Amino acid sequence: MGAGVMPASSERGFSLVETVVSIGVLTVGLLGAAAVLSAGMQNLSSSPGDVIVTQKAAQAVEAVFSARDSHRLTWNQILNVHGTSDSTGGIFLDGPQPLKVAGADGLVNTSDDGAVETITLPGKDQMLGTSDDLVTTLNGYTREIMIRNVPNENGQLRSITVTITYQNGPTKRTYTLSTFISAYS
Repeated sequence: MGAGVMPASSERGFSLVETVVSIGVLTVGLLGAAAVLSAGMQNLSSSPGDVIVTQKAAQAVEAVFSARDSHRLTWNQILNVHGTSDSTGGIFLDGPQPLKVAGADGLVNTSDDGAVETITLPGKDQMLGTSDDLVTTLNGYTREIMIRNVPNENGQLRSITVTITYQNGPTKRTYTLSTFISAYS
């Protein structure tokens, strides 16, 4: 070999372009993981509210069935006050209503409802029935019970749709429960 000539090196590293591309791919992956984590945390924070609205919607539907079966209500009363016309003779208030305690008739969303409902949640010890339990008033929750005749059923079948809406941080959440009730118990 001649003087001043460097031998060819077989060592090879990453180029600047390869490094920039790999950092870009890693960044996109981390941002995606952060978005999934954020969405999971938001869903986790709404979990108590989701349980409450599911329970309150089911209770409303069960109360309507119970009133029909026990004959506390006539079939003509199991409708909204106005419904699709000016007056249907029903007892259920039209539109979203605050979540209130049932009145003397035992039914929610009727004219005799009481104060806004409260719910007791376990405190720090995560046990219900101890001194640190938290009583929460269900302000900001609304419930709509919509009862309509099913077309072509001669008024003998009705749909019941219960929609409960509440605010969870910046997000408004809605839960809907739909079923049918017949004139025959």
